[in-house]
Formats: sequence, structure tokens, C-alpha cells
Amino acid sequence: MPMCRLLCSFFLALIILSSIPASVDGCDYAQSICGAQAPGDVVIGIMLPCHRKVSLQERIRPESFQCSDFDLVSFMRSLATIHEIDEINAAGFLPGVRLGYLMCDTCSFASKALDDVNYMLEGSRTLNVKCNYTDFRPKVKIILGALNSDVSIALAGLLTTYMVPLLSSTSSATKLSDKLRFPSFLRTIPSDVHQTKAVAKMMKHYDWNWVGVVYGDDEYGKAAFQSFLTDAQANNVCLAYQEVLPHYLDNSQTMQRIEQVAKQIRSSNAQVVLLILKSDQVEGLFKEMIKTNTSRIWIASDAWSRSRTISQMANINKVGDILGFTFLSGKSDSFEKYLKNLTATPGGYNYFIEEYKSLRFNCSSEYPQEQNDDYLVNTLDTSQAFLHKVAVQAVANALKKLLKCNSSLCLGEINFPPWKLLEELKKVNFSYDNQSFSFNENGDFANFYELIMWKTDGEHRKFQRIGNYSVNETVEVETNIFWLSTANITNPQSRCSESCAPGSVKKILNASCCYNCIPCEEGTYSDKPDLNNCTPCKIGTWSLKNSTGCEPRGESYMKWSDPHPIVMMAAAAFGILLLLVIFIIFLVYRDSPPMKRAEVRLSCVMMAGLSVSFASVICFMGKPNVHLCRARQVMYAMGFTLCVSCILVKAYRTFLAFLPFGQLTSRQLHKLYHPPAIVIIITTLQGIICLLWLIFDSPDIDKKPPSPQSMTILIHCEEGNTYIGFGIMLSYIALLSLICFLLAIKGRKVPQEVSETGYIIFSMLMYLFVWVCFIPVYITNNENGTPVQASAILVSSYGIIFCHFLPKCYEALWGSKTNTMEKILRKWHVISSPNLDSVTEIAIDNPGKNTHSLKSNRYSISSTSTILRSSGTLSETSYTDSVLDIMDMSTEKMQAYLRLRTTIRKRSISF
Repeated sequence: MPMCRLLCSFFLALIILSSIPASVDGCDYAQSICGAQAPGDVVIGIMLPCHRKVSLQERIRPESFQCSDFDLVSFMRSLATIHEIDEINAAGFLPGVRLGYLMCDTCSFASKALDDVNYMLEGSRTLNVKCNYTDFRPKVKIILGALNSDVSIALAGLLTTYMVPLLSSTSSATKLSDKLRFPSFLRTIPSDVHQTKAVAKMMKHYDWNWVGVVYGDDEYGKAAFQSFLTDAQANNVCLAYQEVLPHYLDNSQTMQRIEQVAKQIRSSNAQVVLLILKSDQVEGLFKEMIKTNTSRIWIASDAWSRSRTISQMANINKVGDILGFTFLSGKSDSFEKYLKNLTATPGGYNYFIEEYKSLRFNCSSEYPQEQNDDYLVNTLDTSQAFLHKVAVQAVANALKKLLKCNSSLCLGEINFPPWKLLEELKKVNFSYDNQSFSFNENGDFANFYELIMWKTDGEHRKFQRIGNYSVNETVEVETNIFWLSTANITNPQSRCSESCAPGSVKKILNASCCYNCIPCEEGTYSDKPDLNNCTPCKIGTWSLKNSTGCEPRGESYMKWSDPHPIVMMAAAAFGILLLLVIFIIFLVYRDSPPMKRAEVRLSCVMMAGLSVSFASVICFMGKPNVHLCRARQVMYAMGFTLCVSCILVKAYRTFLAFLPFGQLTSRQLHKLYHPPAIVIIITTLQGIICLLWLIFDSPDIDKKPPSPQSMTILIHCEEGNTYIGFGIMLSYIALLSLICFLLAIKGRKVPQEVSETGYIIFSMLMYLFVWVCFIPVYITNNENGTPVQASAILVSSYGIIFCHFLPKCYEALWGSKTNTMEKILRKWHVISSPNLDSVTEIAIDNPGKNTHSLKSNRYSISSTSTILRSSGTLSETSYTDSVLDIMDMSTEKMQAYLRLRTTIRKRSISF
């Protein structure tokens, strides 16, 4: 009981009693607290403002509120509600039951609305305080209203006590969907949750991410602003500024505050401004904008998106483009006809109609109240009243269920508790004007918004639908819209920073919409503008810097169809063919002196080695595999080593034949001269090197991009993990070449006609030069290692062909037929027997050979070095001694004695 008494006292304190009639601007009327009424079996309360405001002054006593500023738009909405009630009664929708109404003017003020509730619920304006209102049966069973969310919140809080339904067609505040706080509140519109989502998505659609917001300090403004903050963040929309305007324009600081807000709007670079305000607040702000000639893109909330007053303001076209979301709308011919012939419902009264006519026709009391015209139809947008008519239809359909009506009568109890009507209202599902309507679990209509643009209409504006937004969060907008901001159909921009194109992402500065654009790194991409992070490529794909997508990397190797491999294959094939031709020439002219000096059999071995080297180049072509990687290096190593070993034999032969040694040293060096053994041993050593290389550090396939900036995977052979085997193999050939080069350098003064030192020097020098150049290129440019090595093989192989074989072929085909030794002796003015075929040992002694200074000028050609015959055997010959004196015609001071001593031993030398 103590708790019950406490609650009763609290509810009693909430009720404001007032019996003093209100006065209005223009004319004074002796009227009750509610200005319109019609009798009926079931009475519907209507709480809409026919006046915009109350005159605020210091309240000392609970006097009546003084309303002012007749509101034509809200007046028209109330007339739509009354007209729909009359239409339902006329149609007999509820057989045997007549709907009545009681309309009170809230004056857009919550306290005034609470005062009116007392009168509606109890005609005596005194409520009996109870602890249980389950059987509370007021005459007014439901209240339609209010217009503004702050008034509806106040009314819904009070009506929750009695569970009297409050059904609004304009109050969209989010908190009214809270059924724990406002269980008796319903509305025929969506919540502001959807409206702010619609606004944010519309901004995203037009790519506006830098906007300003001005909202009112009332419940509607603050709740909508908080909801917009969440939706703006979800759609990457940032606030350049946020400003608040006082709710009541009677506030003495209102104009000063409007000027401050206007200054903020002008100073900001945000071109889009969202105004969550009431129409009178917007009107005051626009006047300041027009005064300063400020143009922006204005986004209207539902509270003023169809404000006829603002659209008819002087110079309204100067403020710029105006867009807004509004609720469902629709015109009615019968309603417009009613507006042209305004009369009170028979049996009732409507002081608001009388006040309107008095204001319309100069407030003359003698003027007939029957006077009518089409002013309201021409001045106002009557489609705004559509949802008010839908609200009446919802009540009628719920009553039809509750009263158990059939086609002829209603069987239910007429004097029912209001909460029963609330239960049926929540479940109602009906069709009106070819559309279906029902309430969701929050008591809201789940329909859609219309997106309208204020098009210029002479000096004023008209409303044109350009799209819609459904509660499933999809925005549909027309294209090719003409914008005042751009003076064409190009969409205006409102951004803190320029959009980051695909391939780059945002680097946030001081706000999420203010950023620099940085390109995506290799291996990442962005396929949409204004992304925050680059997306890594999937495995098996890659992207370059500043890419919009990833693609599989292409494969790079020496393809058979590419020009470079074709040239190298042609060069290798030509080299093999050239060796074949040389081999034939050598066979045909094997008995000629040039071929005898070149040693046909040794040269054929060289040709075989070069052929293998040329063939190894072909293994460098095509897509590499493990077998090709191993085969090409082994083929080159063995083939070229075989060739170089033969050249080493030739260089060693010249070295032994023409350089001075003591008898002991000479014999020891001669013992080492076994050409077949030399060739086999040197080649076998290379084979061992290659075998160990293949066992311990074998070449393998390497698949990797040459650099992150490449979209190709370089497929090439990796010559082992450490490259040690590869290095030893090349170093071994280089060592052999260097030895050949040094031996040839030692014998460079030997006549070219009886030796190949010049060819050996040049070919080995070319080989060393080519491979010395190859090494740094191979190390620093590994992706081109394959073609570089193949080219080096070709160049060094051709070097040997041109230096060793082609000159011999030339001599055999077109050279002189004179005996080479005879040419040598003639060059030196030989004075003695011309029979030189048996010469096997030549000693050249300079005069004064016993002196210290000339001791080193002794030269000898040992008979064991070679026999200048092709037979390879020596015939039995008698000892003869001859002495020839030779005068070198090029040096007048030097005389030489040539002592020819023939010491013939029967022996055989084979190659």
C-alpha cells in the first residue's frame, strides 16, 4: 500500500490542470480547451498543432498557454484526419458504430499537450488517481499525434500509465521505438534509425564524405544527430563541424546563435550541410544565408523536407541545392474538394476552421463563414497528409477486429479499455491506396522514404521525387539530375581530400576523411577507390606497385620461339655444321703439309669436343628441368676440356721442341710428352670434378621472381646451392687455358710455319677474356645468366674454330705448295746442301758463345721433339755432319753458324 500511494502521488503530480481558454492571433473566440469536436460512439483524440508556438514568458501561476502563429500545414494535416474519419463514417466501414473525434491544439509545446491530455481522458478535466488502470475506460480511446517527436515523447510517457494508444504520423525519434519505455506508442512512419541511414547512404552514393551538421537541441534533433553519427561512420562520412540551434526561436540569443552557425558554415570547405531542424529554425538560418549570399548543398530532415513556407521564401534559389527524405505521400481528390468547401462536421464544431477563414478573409466577424476558395489546395502540398489518413485507416481496421464487426453490425463492446484497442492495433494488417501496411515489433511502419529535390520554380521551389530508400538499406536515385551547384548534371563534390583511385589507399591525417593517397606496394592491391588498406595477393598471384588487382606471374625462360634463343640455336647448329665441313676437309687433305703439321687425329678429337660444346648450347633453350640443368654443364665441361687438352698437347710440343733445356731437364720433360695420356688424364679430372659436383651440390631448378617489381617468374638453372662445383669446373678449364697461353707465349718466337703458337695465344686469350667478362655479369645479373653463358660458350668455341681450323683449311685449299722448311731456309739464305728432309736436329750458335754475355743465346731443336714427317717413324740413316754458315740479312753485325747434325734414332711417335 505505501508503494501504491507513492505511485498515485507521482502520477497526480504529472497532470497539469488548466481551464482558461486559449486566445489566438487575429481573432478571439470563446471556446473550450479543445477547438474541434464531433460526437461518436468511439471517440478518437487528435493532438496536432494549429499554431507554431506559445508565447514564452516567466510562469508564476498555472495559467493557460498563449498560442500564436497559425500553422497552415499542420492545420491541413488535422483536416485530413477529420476528413478521413468522416469518410469512414460515410462508407459504413463500422456498421452501427460512428466514429467521433476531439481535437486539441498542442501549439508545438509539450506542456500544452500534457494539459490537453487531461481534458481528453476526462471531460471534467480531473483524473481519478488509481493504482490499477486495467479497467480505465475514458471516452477517448486513442490519440492521433503529435507532430513533433519531443511532444510525442512527453505524451507517450504519460499515456503509458493508462496504456492509451498514441499513434503518430510524423514523430520519428529513435527512442520512441523503445517498447519498454513507450509501450503504447505506434507510428505510421519508420524510425529515424532508417532516416539517418538513408541520409548517410545517400551521401555515400554521391561520394560526399565531408559534411557539416546543424541540429536542434530538442529530443528529435539530439536523437537524430546521435543516430547519424553512427551511420556516418559506417559509411565513411566525416563531420567537418557540428552546431546546435536553440529549440525555441523566442530565445533572446537565437539570432546571435544563427549568425554564429552561419559563419561556421561559410568558413568551412564542406559543401554539404545536414539540417536536423524544425522548419522555423531552417527559415531563420536560410534568411542569414540569403543575406550573405551563401550557397551550399542542404540535406533536409523529414521535419522540413516538404516545408511549403520555406520553399516560398524570397530569394530561396540563392541558397543552393536542397535534397531531403520524406515519408510516403499521396494526393486525394476528395480531400482537396473538402479543402475547397471547409465546414465543420455535422453535429460538431471546429473553431480552427473559423479562425482560418477569419484570417483568410481579413478577420471580419460579419464576413460569412460559408466563404470558401481553393487557397489551401494551391498553397499547400496536400500529399503530406497521406500518412495521417493511413493512421485513421489503421484505427478503423483495428476497431473492426476489436468490435467484431461484420457486414451489417458490430457485436463487440463499444466502451472498451484503450489497451484492448492497442493490442489489435499492433496486429493490424491492411491495404490502402494499393499499398499494404502493418506495424513491426517496435510499433513502426516498415515502409520506405522518398528522396526529393527542391527544383526551381520561378522565384520559388517545388518538390520533385528523384529516388527512394527502403528499410532494407538500398538507395535508388535518378541519374542526369541538374544541380544548381555545378550548373549542369555533374554531381557536386564535398570531400576533405581527393578520392584515392584504385591502386592506392588512404593514409589518414587528422580525420578519417582527410588523408594522403599512397600506392599499394608490390604483392598488394586495391580494386576500389578510397580503401583504407591494400589487400594482399593470393598465393600464386602477384601485383606491381599501384596495382588494382593480382594476376598469375608469367614464366620467363629461353623459349624456343623467342628471337634470342633462335639466333643462338642457329649459331650452335652452324658451328656443328662448320665442324663437319672442316672434318671432311681434314680427311680429304690429310696428306698435305698444313694438315700434317696440324695433326689430323688430334684435330679430330678437338672437333669432337667442340661439337659437344655446341650441343650443350641447345640444352640452354626451352623450359629448364633438372636433367637439362645437369646435362648442359657436364656436356660443356667435358667437351671443352677435351678440346683444350688437345691444344695443351700442341702447346707443350712446341714448348719442348724449340726452347733450350739442359740434357737432363730435356729428357725429363720429353718423358711427360704422351699426347693420348695427357688428353685422357686432363679430361678425366674434369669428369671427376663434374661427378663430385653432381653428387654434393647438383644443379637444380630455381623459380623465383627476379625482383618484386617483376610480374614474371624467372625459371632458370641454379648451379648448386654454393656454386662451388660450378666455380671449380670453370676454374679448371680456365687453368688449362692459362697454361696453354703461357706455353704458347714462351714459344712465340718460333716461326709460325712450323708451330701454332700465335693461334693458341689468340684463341686462349679470347677464351679467357670472354669468361672473365662472363663471371661479373653472371654474378650481378643472375636472371640473364643462362643466355650469357650460352653466348660465352658459342664465342669461345667459334674462337677455336677460327684460330685453329679455318687457317689450316685455307692453307690446304688455297695455300702455297712450297715445302715449309724450304721456305724457312730460303728466308735465312741457306748456303749448303738443299737436302733438308732428314734434318732432325739444328743447333744455332752465335759467335762468341763462350762469353758470358752471349751464353744465353744458344737455341737447340732436339730430334726427340718431333719429326716433320707424317709417317711417324724414322728410317735408318748414316751419321753425317754438315756445317752451314748463314748470314741474317736483317742484322749486319751478327753472324751465325748453323751446324746441322743429324742423329737419327729408330723410334716411333704416334698421336
